[in-house]
Amino acid sequence: MRQETALPIAAPASASLSESAETARGAWLVFGAALAWSFGGAIARGLEIPDPWAVVAWRSIFAALFLLGFMLWRDGPAGTLRLFRTMGLPGVAVGCCFATASVSFVVALGYTSVANILLMQAGVPLIAALLGVVFLRERVDRVTWAAIFAVISGIAVMVSDSFAASVSFAGDGLALLIAVVFATATVITRRHSGVRMTPAVCLGVLIGAAVGITLSESLAVSGRDLLLLLLFGALNLGLGMALFVTGARLIPSALAALISTIEPVLGPVWVWLIHAEVPAPRTLAGGALVFLALIGHILWQWRKSRRMALPLPN
Repeated sequence: MRQETALPIAAPASASLSESAETARGAWLVFGAALAWSFGGAIARGLEIPDPWAVVAWRSIFAALFLLGFMLWRDGPAGTLRLFRTMGLPGVAVGCCFATASVSFVVALGYTSVANILLMQAGVPLIAALLGVVFLRERVDRVTWAAIFAVISGIAVMVSDSFAASVSFAGDGLALLIAVVFATATVITRRHSGVRMTPAVCLGVLIGAAVGITLSESLAVSGRDLLLLLLFGALNLGLGMALFVTGARLIPSALAALISTIEPVLGPVWVWLIHAEVPAPRTLAGGALVFLALIGHILWQWRKSRRMALPLPN
């Protein structure tokens, strides 16, 4: 009897198409996270609270309330409790990573410049790619490596006008720690893609809230600041984290970290539009380089996925 070959040939094409759609979904979710995070600077510019730890406390509280509300709406009380119970050590690790990054950012600002912190954060895709190669055996192609170094170069140009005159080992060390723990959280999320990490980031902001409440002098804020803190916590931090951990488990670690660097590119744009702070020429030039690198890589990834999804000839 002659064997039918159409079905075995069609299966890989269908699988490739499904994988391509999943990759696209993950990329868009991570882009949404970076977009939400990029409004952080514009919101922070409008705050009048002198105590940074009060900002950390309120921002984390509102982020935790948003994430809890989201899980209760999506999964119900029993499902939410089950998510916390089943996230295990990977979830605890991701939560601790995000809490460390959040608290370290506030402390680092007291020792080094925002420019130095941004430059260190530009290394997140590189660190995530290296961790992915070592621990996940993920293959990083030459185009992705090129995009990573283009992004680092672009952010270096963006912040080159405001480099600190002297090196602060404490501040720059904390900035490097932020980059490392963020990349680590990205790789853990990818490694344990079957684990829902929304409760993990909720745990992270709860830790941040506890630290902020403990170290703040007073939590008293004006009604206007409270509204801005609601946006800062619920939309900027909570929604951003929820989108990131949902998308990062669907795409390679290097790609997730690479897309997230759109945050420092769009950040100055919102500050410009909302607060009329015109970006410096180097900020525009470096941002354009980062943007072109990301768009070029996304288009290349899209073409590659399209080629993989094409059915094999009979």
